[in-house]
Amino acid sequence: MHYTYVLRSQRDKRFCTGYTSDLRERIREHGLGRVQSTAHRLPLRLVYYEACLNREDALRRERFLKTGKGKRFLNNRLAGFLWSVRKSTLERH
Repeated sequence: MHYTYVLRSQRDKRFCTGYTSDLRERIREHGLGRVQSTAHRLPLRLVYYEACLNREDALRRERFLKTGKGKRFLNNRLAGFLWSVRKSTLERH
């Protein structure tokens, strides 16, 4: 199995998309700051992943999720999660 995954930085609230054949190990590496592209954005949270049967499909899906159309897909797919996060962080008077 190969996985396409999306992490969300709790620091800057932005998504980070990648692919791997070992999802648990890759998430652990991200969490420990061993991935150069996300080390400065810790802490990270896994918010979405998809399983693919081969590497090429996972790479194709990763490239799609990084496009404007892919980002709109993620925002729609994660609408409930994103709403709950925004709602819990709103300032209350």
